[in-house]
Amino acid sequence: MVANLTTPLIGVVSTTAIGRLGDAALLGGVAMASLIFDCMFWLFAFLRGSTLAFTAQSLGAGETREIGANLVRGFILAAVIGAGLIALQMPLAAAILGAMGGSEDVTQAARTYFVIRIWSAPVVLANYVVLGWLIGQARATSALILQIAVNLINIAGTMLLVLVFEAGIAGTAIAAVVAEAAGFALGVAIARRLSPDGLAVPRAVLFDRAKLTRMFAVNRDIMIRTAAMITVFMIFTAQGARAGDVTLAANAVLNNFLLVSAFILDGFANAAQQLCGRTFGARDRRGFADAVRLIVLWGIAFAIAVALVFALSGSALIDVMTTSEAVRLSARDYLLFVILAPLPGVFAFGFDGIYIGATWARDMRNLMLLSLLIFLAVWLALRTLDNAGLWAAMLAFYVARGGLQGLRYPALFEASFAPKAR
Repeated sequence: MVANLTTPLIGVVSTTAIGRLGDAALLGGVAMASLIFDCMFWLFAFLRGSTLAFTAQSLGAGETREIGANLVRGFILAAVIGAGLIALQMPLAAAILGAMGGSEDVTQAARTYFVIRIWSAPVVLANYVVLGWLIGQARATSALILQIAVNLINIAGTMLLVLVFEAGIAGTAIAAVVAEAAGFALGVAIARRLSPDGLAVPRAVLFDRAKLTRMFAVNRDIMIRTAAMITVFMIFTAQGARAGDVTLAANAVLNNFLLVSAFILDGFANAAQQLCGRTFGARDRRGFADAVRLIVLWGIAFAIAVALVFALSGSALIDVMTTSEAVRLSARDYLLFVILAPLPGVFAFGFDGIYIGATWARDMRNLMLLSLLIFLAVWLALRTLDNAGLWAAMLAFYVARGGLQGLRYPALFEASFAPKAR
């Protein structure tokens, strides 16, 4: 969770650095471009989730050879996907930026960011793999060092390039590329130190047909699930952009609050993935149930604490992140929504971790698609409320994610741990 807390700080620092320039179009541009990459890379976050789950399950089942194989398989997949994104950068930029519907100034700023940061794709995805591999083995300290190093380099680079060298929005993108490349180099060094045989994996083990088939099936389902979630956030941002630069910028400021709460709760989701994955691999029914109970209870406590912090200091934080009075006033109008978000978020993120750890990927996919439909239904019903209706639909999406997975959980638990017939 400590490592996760530094990740939203990148968005906060980028928003603050650009926001200090006092130009709503630049702030909207960096918000739009950052969200595009968050969503695009997030689409492939199955690399972290599946690597984490398979590594934890291998550890629980005592399959030591598979631990290293999971890392190398992930690296190969990350390299292929990353190279593909770089090759397709021009049509991707045109299609995504066109669909976002921002003003000409916002779109131009976002394009500047896009064509620079896209070059970080292979190392970003490889870093997902390393983090999943480390967390899957409960090597929290190593994961902490890696993630904090990447994020601090990014933050320092952004401040230096934007505020000192006045590189503008290009500076934030360059800082991200440099940070991710440095993180990959550090991650490989950590992996070599922790692996007795380095990164050498026998070909027969690496390309085991049954393991590869399961890996692709789980990754496919997690990817579809993630695409449904990304669709929600893309619709949210696109509708904010169509409401004008001020509304887009206000939503960008408030989105940092959502990111802070999300990454805190995602820390519990990571713990759930490791604990549930390991106990699932060991076929430990009681241990799995205890892990689920622990994650939910602690998550509720932290969610309440985060909501209280937002309620008490939200207005002051908004003022820090932007100097535009119009953006400040607009952001305050919708602050209540981000104060409430951590409460349903506990169950949304917590059960995400539980389902990934147990590799219940098909059910996770189906329930996320249903949650997307609920989001669309609420948004369409409340469109006359403009941005308030959009935020209400986002809260409904959080409630649906956690609620649907919670309702499905008992049946999956019983089916997975039922005594096998002899």
